[in-house]
Amino acid sequence: MKKLFAIVAMLGVFAFGATQTVMAQEDAVAVADSAAVVDSAAVDTAAVEEATEDVTEAAAPIVEEESFHKELKTKFIEGDAGFMSLVAIALVFGLAFCIERIIYLSLAEIDSKKLMADIEQLVNAGDIEGAKALCRNTRGPIASICYQGLMRFNDGVEDVERSITAYGSVQASYLESGCSWITLFIAMAPSLGFLGTVIGMVMAFDDIQAAGDISPTIVAGGMKVALITTIFGIIVALILQIFYNYILSKIESITANMEEATISLLDMCMKYNLKK
Repeated sequence: MKKLFAIVAMLGVFAFGATQTVMAQEDAVAVADSAAVVDSAAVDTAAVEEATEDVTEAAAPIVEEESFHKELKTKFIEGDAGFMSLVAIALVFGLAFCIERIIYLSLAEIDSKKLMADIEQLVNAGDIEGAKALCRNTRGPIASICYQGLMRFNDGVEDVERSITAYGSVQASYLESGCSWITLFIAMAPSLGFLGTVIGMVMAFDDIQAAGDISPTIVAGGMKVALITTIFGIIVALILQIFYNYILSKIESITANMEEATISLLDMCMKYNLKK
């Protein structure tokens, strides 16, 4: 029996050793295969990472844009749609007047130096009617003022100057038409925001009174509405103010060209009357 146990034990030892040897060989083969797979996977991973970075960079602006619109919509709702709608209406109407003025002033701008040079050439040739036709066919206040002056060209310099001055005031009023509405909406936007601030504070105190306790959660709700409406009102006013200053700069430029054209036309009139 003892010999049998010894033989079985020896066979077990040999079997265990053989098993360990086979397992070691299999592990070595597996390690080699895995190393090859890792190398190929590293190359594939690098390519995938580069492609992923390209896709991420391309998709990043879209995600950022979507999140910005979503955040803007969320803040609009949190600021109480009633007051925020009033601020939005002020922005829409203000921008409408700004766009109308910009289009009108852009159409009113012409090459005044070229126009005056053409008028002077026709006047020197004695073709007053041709100069009038040129002014009629040219858009803008400068051509209109020159046409009014040419109509009284034969009456003397004083009559031409009075006509140009009177009609120049009319054209200047056309240029500034609608600007008062823009200033109104610039003043209204922050005022509506401050109104929302005051009402938000009142709402906060009403909630405190109803709860019978000063809780940060209760106060934060009303304060949040108040601050959001104020922020949007100020932003709207700043946007409209930028457009308004741009419009004023264009009006000043056109007015300066009108004055320069007036002086040139009076000089032409004086020379023309001296030649008669």
